[in-house]
Amino acid sequence: MSDEIQAITMPKWGLSMEEGMVVAWLAEEGSEVEAGQDILEIETTKITNVYEAPTSGVLRRHVVAVGDTVPVGSLLGLLAGPTVPDPALDAFVESFNADLAVRAAESEETAPEPRTIPVGNLALNYLRMGAEDGTPLILVHGFGGDLNNWMFNQPALAEGHDVIALDLPGHGRSGKEVGSADLRMLTGVFGEFLDGIAVRKAHIVGHSMGGAVGLLFAIGNPNRVASLTLLAPGGLGPEINMDFIEGFVGAAKRKEMRAVLEQLVADPALISRDMVNDVLKYKRLDGVDRALQNLAGGLFPDGRQQPFEQGDLDRIEAPISIIWGRQDRILPATQADDLSKSIEVHLLENVGHMPHMEAASEVNRIIEESVA
Repeated sequence: MSDEIQAITMPKWGLSMEEGMVVAWLAEEGSEVEAGQDILEIETTKITNVYEAPTSGVLRRHVVAVGDTVPVGSLLGLLAGPTVPDPALDAFVESFNADLAVRAAESEETAPEPRTIPVGNLALNYLRMGAEDGTPLILVHGFGGDLNNWMFNQPALAEGHDVIALDLPGHGRSGKEVGSADLRMLTGVFGEFLDGIAVRKAHIVGHSMGGAVGLLFAIGNPNRVASLTLLAPGGLGPEINMDFIEGFVGAAKRKEMRAVLEQLVADPALISRDMVNDVLKYKRLDGVDRALQNLAGGLFPDGRQQPFEQGDLDRIEAPISIIWGRQDRILPATQADDLSKSIEVHLLENVGHMPHMEAASEVNRIIEESVA
C-alpha cells in the first residue's frame, strides 16, 4: 500500500441506517493495522458495532472525531503507506468529499428494496440481497425482532451468497394476524414462504425463536435443508427468561423498554436510544400487542419452552452449527451442553443473546464455514 490511499467510510448497515456516530477510535493515528482488525466503534440506530480495517496499512488520519455523527458513505479516516505525503492525503479528502453527493445518489439507486409476498391471509415482508443463484441462505429472526436484526450480517454474507431475510408473522412489516400463534404455525408459514419464492432447498440461519423454526422445519423437511446455523436457538431446553418476554410485551415507555432490551446483550451500553425508539414505534402498530401476546402464550405455555426430543433432532440430515453467547440472559447457553457430538457448538465470550449483533464478524465467519 506504499502509494495507495484507502478510504474508511461510514458503512450502511441495514435499510434504515442513514447516519452513524463515531463512538471510539480503537487504533491511533500513525499505527499499523491489519486487514480485519477492529479500528473504530460506530453507533447505529440499532446497536453499536465495530468497523474492521478493509486492508492492512498505516492509519494515517482520523477524519471524523469521536462523538461526531455523519451520513452513510462519509469519509471517516484514511489508510495509506508511511511514504504517502500529507498533501496527497489532503487532496484525497477534498476530492472524496466533493464527490460524496454523487456517490450517495448512485448508492440509493442500486440499494435492494424489500418485497412482499402473500402467504395464506398474510403478506410477508422480505429482503433479498446478492446474486439470485446457488442455494439461498435464509435468515430468520427471533421473538420481537425483524429482518433488520441482520443488518451486520446480510450485506457481508451477500457478497458470496443469495441471502434472504424475512419478517415472520406478527413482526416487522409482515401481517400481524398470527392465528394459532405457536411454533407449528410459524414453521408452516415459513415453509409456504419458501414455496412462494420458489426455494426448494436452503441454508437456514435462525436466531432464538427463528432457530426453533429452523429446527422444526428441518425435522419435517430434511431434504429441503442444506445446513442449519442456529444462534442462541429456542427449543433446546425448557428454561426461558419470561421476565424478558413479558417485559417486552408489556413495556410502553422508553425507560421500561431500555431495561428490557439491555437484557439482550452482555454490555448494556450497546443499546442505543434509537433502538429503543424503533422498538416502541413497532409496538404501537395496529395488531402488534395482540400478536406478541398470542405468540408469547403459544410459544411458552406455563412460562416454559417445549424442547425438542433428541430423537427428533437426530432425524435432521443437514449439518448443524450452534452459536451461543456465554452471557446470554434469555436462554442459557448450557442448553447446548448435552447435544449430539455431531453438532458444532461455538460459545462466544462477553456475548449475550444477540451474537449476530454483538460479535457480527465472528458470527459471519462461522456462518460462512457452516454453509461452505
